[in-house]
Amino acid sequence: MTAPNRATLWGRVLVDELAKGGLEAVCIAPGSRSTPLTVAFAQHPDIEVFSHLDERSAAFFALGRARRTGKPTALVCTSGTAAANFHPAVMEADRARVPLLVLTADRPAELRDSGANQTVDQVKLYGDAVRWYAELPEPEAEERTVRSLRTTAARAHLETVETPAGPVHLNCPFRKPLEPTDVPNDVPDSFGETLAGRGRDGPFVRTERGRRTPSDDAVDSVARTLEEASRPLIVAGPADPSALAGGETVSSAVAHAEAVGAPILADPLSGLRFGQHVDSTPVFGGYDAYVPDLPKPDVVVRFGASPTSKALRHYLRDADARQFVVDPAGEWREASFTATDLVAAEPSFLFDRLEDELGGGGDDERDPDASGNWLERFESAERRHWEVCVEARTADALEAAPFEGAILGAVFELAPDPATVFVSNSMPIRDADRFARPLGADLTVLANRGASGIDGIASTALGAGSATDDPLVLVTGDLAFYHDSNGLLAVDRCGVDATIVLLDNDGGGIFHMLPIEAFDPPFTDQFKTPHGIEFDRLADVYDLEFERVDPVDFADAYERSLESEGAQVLAVSFDAESSHRRREELGERVRSSVGSDGS
Repeated sequence: MTAPNRATLWGRVLVDELAKGGLEAVCIAPGSRSTPLTVAFAQHPDIEVFSHLDERSAAFFALGRARRTGKPTALVCTSGTAAANFHPAVMEADRARVPLLVLTADRPAELRDSGANQTVDQVKLYGDAVRWYAELPEPEAEERTVRSLRTTAARAHLETVETPAGPVHLNCPFRKPLEPTDVPNDVPDSFGETLAGRGRDGPFVRTERGRRTPSDDAVDSVARTLEEASRPLIVAGPADPSALAGGETVSSAVAHAEAVGAPILADPLSGLRFGQHVDSTPVFGGYDAYVPDLPKPDVVVRFGASPTSKALRHYLRDADARQFVVDPAGEWREASFTATDLVAAEPSFLFDRLEDELGGGGDDERDPDASGNWLERFESAERRHWEVCVEARTADALEAAPFEGAILGAVFELAPDPATVFVSNSMPIRDADRFARPLGADLTVLANRGASGIDGIASTALGAGSATDDPLVLVTGDLAFYHDSNGLLAVDRCGVDATIVLLDNDGGGIFHMLPIEAFDPPFTDQFKTPHGIEFDRLADVYDLEFERVDPVDFADAYERSLESEGAQVLAVSFDAESSHRRREELGERVRSSVGSDGS
C-alpha cells in the first residue's frame, strides 16, 4: 500500500487493518483534522459509512448498531470538543458492555498546551470508561512504525469484544497536509511492497479468544445447593450484547429451568422474555406487580445485569437464600450486596454443566414447599396479573383512565415477528417490564440501561435499526425525544425506517414515583418540568409523518404504521399523575388477588 503523503498512508493502513479484522461499519462526523481517516473509510469497499452532523448523535447511533449486532462499530471525529461529545455514549458502552472503537483525530504533540486553536487534552480523554487506550505515533513511512500501527489497530479491534466487551479509544494525531495531495518523496513508491505496506492475508495479528468455564468446585457447589432446594429461582437480567447475539444462554437456561423446576423471571432486555421457548417454558414477566407477595426462594441463580424491576431487586435483597451471580467477566453487578456467591463463567457453560450434573431430575422429584407448589404459585400470580392488564386495556377502560402501560403492552403484543423494539429509559422501560407479556415471538428488545440516561435514545434506536432488516419500533418519552431530536436526521441520512411511539406527558412523569412529588413547589417547575412543545412541528423539521393518537385508537394506528414505509411518529398524550395513580391501582388489584389466594 502506498499513498501521496504520510497522513493519507496512515489513514489507509489503519482502515485497511480494521477491515481485515472484520470491522463492518463506521459513523463519521465531519471535521478537518480527521480528513485522513474520513477519506480512507469513505473509499474502503468493505466498510459501511454512516455520516452524521452531530457527534453525540453519531456516537449513540454507533452504540445502537453495536448493541444490536454484538460487533464493534467505529467512530471518527475531529479534534477538540467533538471528541468530548462522544463521551456520554462511551460511558453507556462501558457500563452496558457494548463494543465501540473510538478514533479521535488530534493536533501534533508540540501544539498541545500552546493555545493553538481547537486543541484540547485528548490523552486518555475517557478515563477508565474505555477497555484500552493507545496514542498512535505521528504518521511516517517507516517500516517498523507502520507495522506498529497495524498491530495496534488489530489489538484495538479485538479489545472491544474481549470479556467484558466495551469501548476502546485510539487518539490519532495528524500533521498537514491532511488531504490526499501529493508530497514528493513523502512515501516511497516501493513502500507498498513491504510487509508493513501490504499487510498480511487477514489481520496483522490474530488473537484466539477464550471464554471462562466454571470450575468443577463451582459446578458442584451450585448443583448440590439446587438438589437440596424446594424453591429454586432463575433471574435473567438485561443481557450483554454478545449474549443476545449468540443465543446460547437462552437455550441452556431454558433447559436448566425445566430440569430443576425453577421459574424464570425474565427482564424484557434479557433475551428470554420473548422467543419460541416461551410457549413451553415457565417464563414470567409480570413479577413486578406480585413478587413481593410470594414466598421467598431458597436458592437463586442470577445472570445478566441488575433487573429493571425495583420490586424484584428488593425481593431478592430480602430473601434469606443462597444467591449465585453468574458473570462471564467475574464482575460484581448486584447493588443490594446480598448475593452469596460470584461465579466467574459464561452462564451457558454453567447451565450445560449443571444439566449434566443433575441429570434432569425435574420438579416432580421435589417436595412441594409448605405453602404449596412453587411453580404453581408463580403461574397463578402471573395469570391474575395479565387478567388485570387485559381488563385495563379495553376500550372502555382506556377511555375512562388511559395510562402509558397499556400502550407498552400493545406495542409488544402487536409487534411484527421478527422485530427490534427499542425502549427509552425513565417510565417506558419500567412499563415494558411490567406490561410486556412474554410471547413466543422473535423480538429483540433493547434499551440503554448501562448508565440509564435519556440522552441519545433516538440515535441508539436508529443505529440498532440500521443493522437489521427487521422492523424497528422505538418507544420514547417526550423529554428523551426532545433531548435527542438531532438524532432524527439519521432517518433520512442513514435510511432507517421506524415506528416511533411518543408517550407525551409533558415533562418528567417518572418523578411522580418519588417522594418529591409531595413538595410543590419545587416539584412542578424543577422536577416535572412541563415544556409545552408541539412535537408535530419538530417532526416537520425532519420530514417525519406525524399523527396524534387517542389511546383508545392506538392499536389501529400502530398496525397501520407497521405496514407503512418510512418513519412515522405516533404521539399519545397522557396526564402523568393520573397515569401513575392508575399503575398503583392496578398493582394493588394484583397484589390483593395474589394475597387472597394465600400467597
